[in-house]
Amino acid sequence: MEMDHDHGMGMGGMYPPSPMTMNGSNNTGTMQHHNMMMMHMTFFWSKNAEILFSGWPGTRSGMYALALIFVFVLAVLVEWLSHCKFIKPDANHVVAGLIQTFLHAIRVGLSLLVMLAVMSFNGGVFLVAVAGHTLGFLLFGSRVFSQSPPPAKASDLPPVRC
Repeated sequence: MEMDHDHGMGMGGMYPPSPMTMNGSNNTGTMQHHNMMMMHMTFFWSKNAEILFSGWPGTRSGMYALALIFVFVLAVLVEWLSHCKFIKPDANHVVAGLIQTFLHAIRVGLSLLVMLAVMSFNGGVFLVAVAGHTLGFLLFGSRVFSQSPPPAKASDLPPVRC
C-alpha cells in the first residue's frame, strides 16, 4: 500500500513511491525503512539544514556557518554585478553587448543560487541573504559611497544594470 506523503498539498511526485506492499514488506519479505529528509514548507531555525546540495552543510555548526557566509557573499556579488560599470562609453557595440550578456548570465545564475538557498526555508539563510543584498546595495548601489552626483532623473532604487 503506497502512502500519500504530500498531505494534500498538491506536491504529488515530490517523494519517490514506496516499494512497500499491502502487508508492509518489500518483495523479500523484510521490513524496509526509508531515511528521507523532510522538506520544510515553513521557516525553521536550525543548523541542521540542507542548503543547495544534498547533505550540505551537514550537522556540524562550523559547516552551517560556512554555508551562511557563502550565501551572504553570493548576495553581495549579485549587488556588485548589478551596479558595476565594466564597459567604457566608447567601446565597440558588439563587444559591449557580449560583455553585458555574459555579466547578465552570471548575475542571474548567482541570483538563482541565492533564491534556491532561501528555498531551504532556513531562517538563518533567509537573514544572511537579505543582509548580503542590503550590504551590497549600500556599498555599490546607494549614494553613501558615490563620488559623483546622481543623474538628474535618478530614483531611490536604481534599475538593475551592469
